Amino acid sequence: MIHFLVVLFAVSLLYISISGRMEAYVKVLFMQGLIIFLVVTLEAVVLNSINYIFLMVETLGFKTIIIPLILFKAIRKMDVRREVEPYMMTFHSLVITTLIMIFSFVLAFLSVKYSGEIKPLYFGVSISTILIGLYIIMSRKKIITHIVGFIVLENGIFLLSLSIAGEMPLVVNMGVLLDIFIGIFLLVIVLKRIHSTFEEIHIDQLTDLTD
Repeated sequence: MIHFLVVLFAVSLLYISISGRMEAYVKVLFMQGLIIFLVVTLEAVVLNSINYIFLMVETLGFKTIIIPLILFKAIRKMDVRREVEPYMMTFHSLVITTLIMIFSFVLAFLSVKYSGEIKPLYFGVSISTILIGLYIIMSRKKIITHIVGFIVLENGIFLLSLSIAGEMPLVVNMGVLLDIFIGIFLLVIVLKRIHSTFEEIHIDQLTDLTD
């Protein structure tokens, strides 16, 4: 069951890398948060009670509900529907994403030779998620898509912690969650201010801003 969920998470990476609809991005983030929540729930046997409760709140509350809801409301309020001018065409994005995933899984299975504690499926998908999150940031123009890429990258870091140890220390987890929540909150505020100045919210227009 866990392997199926992780594979489903990998499929969501392919979809988010080629989609241009903003609401589709939010739906994928919701699905990824739900998958992570289910994975943590199924692996509860290796977690202590305090860390388990915190992870439930983080994955179900923040990753699955609060963060997607904040982005969804921002998209609706600013009427941003599509990423109309990405740096990469859809076909090229699919090819690059596929190559990233192939590289990540090759790296994962090579890493197993050096450490028996690494879970190759988790590790491959987590590295793919981190790299694809970075790719989304580099290949899109709209600032809100960069926020999505940032969240995808953080999801990859979360999966990476599970692939290596099966448990993320509570203090580290709290720090990551706090950084993500504050980062998303501030980015949405900045995004609204930029939108009030420009009709579009491409990163190219940030060069027009002055002190």
